[in-house]
Amino acid sequence: MQASKMLIIGLTGPSGAGKGLFCHIMQEKYGIDSINADKVYHALLIPPSPCLDRLCERFGKEILLPDGTLDRRALARIVFSPEDTSEREKRIDDLNAITHRYVVKEIERLLAEAEKKGARCVVLDAPALYESGLDKRCGLLVTVTADKETRVSRITERDGLSEEAARLRIRGQKDGGFYESRADAVLYNDGTPEEFDRTVSAFYDAYVSPRL
Repeated sequence: MQASKMLIIGLTGPSGAGKGLFCHIMQEKYGIDSINADKVYHALLIPPSPCLDRLCERFGKEILLPDGTLDRRALARIVFSPEDTSEREKRIDDLNAITHRYVVKEIERLLAEAEKKGARCVVLDAPALYESGLDKRCGLLVTVTADKETRVSRITERDGLSEEAARLRIRGQKDGGFYESRADAVLYNDGTPEEFDRTVSAFYDAYVSPRL
């Protein structure tokens, strides 16, 4: 349970489900800002970066672009490509062990800053919310999910990836049940943005408004 008076909404779910849209709606309709763990992670990888150095030690210099920055697609190929499930899971665990340490520290700083500024509520958008232990800082846990084929389509359109690369990314993530079984609320986003807007509004009225 969170120690602060500020309500922290822990947001998670598989890639392509619509977590970004959830955050956009919460900000536009209710003025609730979000902290995006992926953006924190990317910022921490800008050289010089202790986190990037550790990733190179584990996965090799081939994860770097010629300018010394991270080649995210190369890292994804190395981590998620093994057909052997145990080897793939080991690489994912190693990646998480390295990155979570740095990301969690920075997110704790950003949460403290938001509370100091008087925020009553903030969304913590973290795909690895449970794996990093950040779920323990949250007063409310919500999962956004969608059908697998819908997510593949969104990932290819959003990130400019091939269908094969999108499926590779999804294969490296937990299945839907992992997220849904741990959440206080599960929001399905298989329809239009307008339909999901109504879903988020109903979630806010039922779960968030009574706590503010």
